[in-house]
Amino acid sequence: MQEVAEMTPYHLLGGDAVLRQLVDRFYDIMNSDPRASSIRAMHHEDSTLIRDKLFDFLSGWLGGPQRFMEKYGHPMLRARHMPFAISEDERDQWLMCMFQAMEEIPMENTLRDHLEDAFFRTADFMRNK
Repeated sequence: MQEVAEMTPYHLLGGDAVLRQLVDRFYDIMNSDPRASSIRAMHHEDSTLIRDKLFDFLSGWLGGPQRFMEKYGHPMLRARHMPFAISEDERDQWLMCMFQAMEEIPMENTLRDHLEDAFFRTADFMRNK
């Protein structure tokens, strides 16, 4: 019988290596696709720190190691995003980048559907205008 921990989205996705690939591809798309210009403008030129923060956050959010909590405390996503004007346009740009990055990661359709739904709900919750 498999451990419950192995059944988390983090483990089903492929753990650290695949998660890092997803995060890096997300930011590569955000940095290069003109359709993501509004969200790109919200970030520093050097995306190293934010890549690491998203990796750390997603690790715990997906059921893996709680790196973000260990380093920064509770994510408080809405509060952390409040300084940025986030409308449906910015939400949709973020999702476009994430969903495109996910297309390049092999995964089961049920996991992809679950992640797309979870990412949508979380991104939609960040809207503040």
